[in-house]
Amino acid sequence: MNKLWEKYAKVLVDYSVKVKAGELTIIRTDSHLSQPLVKEIYKQVLLKGAYPVVRMGVEGLNEVYIKNATDEQLEYIDPMTELEYEKAQNLISIGAPLNVKNMARFDSKKLAKRSSVMKHLSEKMLQRAANGELNWVIADFPTNALAQEANMSLEDYTEFLIKSCYLHEENPVQKWIEIGEKQEKIAEFLNGKSKIRVVGEQTDITFNVAGRKWKSCAGECNFPDGEVYTSPVEDSANGQIYFDFPQIYRGNEAQKVLLKLENGKVVSATAEKGEEFLNNMLDMDSGARFVGEIAIGTNDMIQDVTGNILFDEKIGGSIHMAVGASYPETGGKNVSGLHWDLIKNMKNGGKIYADDELIYENGKFLI
Repeated sequence: MNKLWEKYAKVLVDYSVKVKAGELTIIRTDSHLSQPLVKEIYKQVLLKGAYPVVRMGVEGLNEVYIKNATDEQLEYIDPMTELEYEKAQNLISIGAPLNVKNMARFDSKKLAKRSSVMKHLSEKMLQRAANGELNWVIADFPTNALAQEANMSLEDYTEFLIKSCYLHEENPVQKWIEIGEKQEKIAEFLNGKSKIRVVGEQTDITFNVAGRKWKSCAGECNFPDGEVYTSPVEDSANGQIYFDFPQIYRGNEAQKVLLKLENGKVVSATAEKGEEFLNNMLDMDSGARFVGEIAIGTNDMIQDVTGNILFDEKIGGSIHMAVGASYPETGGKNVSGLHWDLIKNMKNGGKIYADDELIYENGKFLI
């Protein structure tokens, strides 16, 4: 298994963030469970001649914080964290939760307040990335909590993660390069279009993407990966969209979400489960009810919902729409402390039109 973590680490360091000598590289993880992978990443960063700094979380601190922090404390951001966002050239985040539901009963209004306070750091990170000053990647280490959420054994989940990342391939980097080349052709085609229309179950919605850039994701910011995405013109989304998959954000779940949008803004948000939490997140700040991203998932190694957005938004035959913050590198201008990716299954009759041309049906591109 050590060879696997070494392989995983090399892909993240060499391919995803492309660490170079002399660069400050922050390695974050939310628990001690990811130590085998974190140690290998630390080693690979050192071998590059760069400067690794590890930030390891302690399970349960978030719960203590949200339960006990005053409004003044919720609004405080420590200067060390500020400095990392300003100075780091690389940021590698490894998820390894002991409990994926530890935030499910948190006060959603306090969560929203904290997220709103943190939005300028997220905005800074995205802008530095768009300017080529920062490389970042989010990845996971298999844990029992993630496996249980996905209704798998730890062994099965580990195998699922390996295959989703193409780490079972002799040369996973070459595989991701090939995926990137195929997706780049789709992005180039979409970059010539102005209007995107999505049609499906309880869904008929249009977006203006004129002047916005479509991007291919092939393992450089998320690992695993597999999507093409853009940020639509902020006031352009009109219609309604239904999300049949469970939508999970910070351990909270909303099911059968139906959003109605007018001039880019969510004017109605209902859900059979989690509706109050959904609306509390949408009321987080002035940008939270606007669309920050539309994307098409392409990873055919991921077919089932696992409860983990890192994997679920890449499901081959799905799309996702994020409410909240948009991506500066695509031309997006929406700012928010929220970025909630809501996933929709398209294999049950879903269609996508680009400038009134049918380009995607039942989970497959026709172009």
